[in-house]
Amino acid sequence: MYSSGLYNNLVYNTNMPYPMFHLSFFIFCISLVGIFAIVGSGFRKEIGLKDVKHLSLLFFVGSVGSLFPDVPAVWNYILNGSMQHTRIWMIPTHSLLFGIVAFVLAMMLGYLVYRDSSKAMSLGIFAEAAFLSHLLLDDIAEGGLTYLYPVYNEPMSIFVFMNVRLSGVDFFYYNFACFVSVFFIFAVMFMALLALKDLGFGFRYEPIE
Repeated sequence: MYSSGLYNNLVYNTNMPYPMFHLSFFIFCISLVGIFAIVGSGFRKEIGLKDVKHLSLLFFVGSVGSLFPDVPAVWNYILNGSMQHTRIWMIPTHSLLFGIVAFVLAMMLGYLVYRDSSKAMSLGIFAEAAFLSHLLLDDIAEGGLTYLYPVYNEPMSIFVFMNVRLSGVDFFYYNFACFVSVFFIFAVMFMALLALKDLGFGFRYEPIE
């Protein structure tokens, strides 16, 4: 169970990154390759009305996914005048379990739009990458989230050793923790790339002649 101080910090703290920061981070950092491809196609005048609708859907899903963990803040602000944004009843919204909701909703929307299970799955993965990018930023800002709820209910951070001196911890454990931190960022970016590849963005190496 949470200690009272830590619980209150997680539930009521509003010092996490602002929505625009989450949105900008996902669009311009995690989806950077996609932005580059869109700009290139735009300059070559290859984008038609159908493409605009498709890209608008991706922007919508990515935007909602990047803000989805904070969804309780919407009705809490309207009904209670508070910015509590980390739980829906007893379920932490900043957890991998709640991320499944973002994945499923986006996948259902994708199937309704494309009538193609592969593209629907990719849209779900894209939404999940956006969701995880939100957790990544909040973890860095707050130093711990309930990633593994309900298996493990205590807050944990994958960036726990970012500001720890190597001399203060076990050498192997330190390097393993650093690898996990970097791998998490890599995994989120790779998920976005895989999804975009199946949604019209072709990425390949062109050999030097």
